[in-house]
Amino acid sequence: MKLIRFTNVDDLRDEIFKNSLEQFILVKLDDKNISFDDNFMQRMEEVAADSDASITYSYYREKDGDKIILHPVNDYQFGSVRDDFDFGSIVLLNAADVLAASEGFSTDEAAAPDGGWYALRLHMSIGKTVASLPEYLYTVEKEDFRKSGEKQHDYVDPRNSFVQAHKERVFTDFLTDIDAMVPLNPLRPDLSEGKFPVEASVVIPVRNRVSTIGDAVRSALAQKADFPYNVIVVDNASTDGTRELLEGIDDSRLVIIKVEESEFLGIGGCWNKALLSEHCGRFAVQLDSDDLYPETNVLSRIVRKFYDDRCAMVVGSYIMTDFDLNPIPPGIIDHREWTALNGANNALRINGFGAPRAFFTPIARNILFPNVSYGEDYAMCLRISREYAVGRIFDPIYCCRRWQGNSDADLSVEKVNANNEYKDFLRSVELIARIRANMDKDEYTQS
Repeated sequence: MKLIRFTNVDDLRDEIFKNSLEQFILVKLDDKNISFDDNFMQRMEEVAADSDASITYSYYREKDGDKIILHPVNDYQFGSVRDDFDFGSIVLLNAADVLAASEGFSTDEAAAPDGGWYALRLHMSIGKTVASLPEYLYTVEKEDFRKSGEKQHDYVDPRNSFVQAHKERVFTDFLTDIDAMVPLNPLRPDLSEGKFPVEASVVIPVRNRVSTIGDAVRSALAQKADFPYNVIVVDNASTDGTRELLEGIDDSRLVIIKVEESEFLGIGGCWNKALLSEHCGRFAVQLDSDDLYPETNVLSRIVRKFYDDRCAMVVGSYIMTDFDLNPIPPGIIDHREWTALNGANNALRINGFGAPRAFFTPIARNILFPNVSYGEDYAMCLRISREYAVGRIFDPIYCCRRWQGNSDADLSVEKVNANNEYKDFLRSVELIARIRANMDKDEYTQS
């Protein structure tokens, strides 16, 4: 079978018409050097045919000099709609499905930055099997040697803004086709609802961050506001002196919630402890234990944004720094791809909402966070944005410090896959919920 280097959808269609008797076409997605195992083609075709797969791909190996690194890939879920999904270098495509999925593409799609690959694979997945072989069937030369923490923000690098804008349009078309778009008129909550001990609470979950928690708490307690606030630190069974350091801070505004190991809490569970606490304010504002607020007006700006936009969630922007607060690439992460009209839709395509995040407590209490330590914030933000208005602050109000102690600084392939798998799961659930909500709305309108 001929190996076709993907350039654009039009050329791929031409290759299919030239080989009209072939059920499948083997497509190379990048320019890496590849060596195939002897049984590669047999296994790919066998699985593709038996499962009637639209797209088939497999695990692979990476060669780094004399070293071979195993590179497993994730199974494709309904919610695997992020544009950086890793298929590896090689996919086997069902030729008929390629033609059917691309039939309605505009002539501009072939001129897209990615040649239309993202649009093609999204539409090829609708109602079809996407098969992943958990077998290592080929080897490629390793090219990207960056650590996971250095790759994490590629999707919001300003240099990629044109590509990201195109992919947003592609993704919006896909959501329209599957009827998963959120309403254009999000709900705006009554922010006077309920009685609270303070107007705002800065919430800091922490576990074994004795070297950074002091800076975080001090930046929170330094906030200047014309309303009462407190700082709720949820110490998740720290053993490195974090709890003792917190107990040594003499400030009546500091509330320490002590969690024991036997409670089995992740970051999401710690957030729930704070939200459900009698000390929680009307607005719960995020601060990670190794980050800080660079100015004393951050809390005031966030609370004012809630009232100005009458929204259920406010998301700010942050600047990446080293431990000593010196700016580092990619610099400011402002998520300017967010728009009031389409942000809640496009949020399913990308891997995060931004920071700091703040929530109207009554709504967050009704939802609560999943008890995990990765993706818990993404789950909450997706759920809120499905129904409610979201406010954004686009200049940096938060310092995100990168250092060796960061939990995502240098993750293995397996851990990155596990994180991505969980977020794909969240997207799957959210897509289904949005489709069902639209179906219910349509039935109500028709009746």
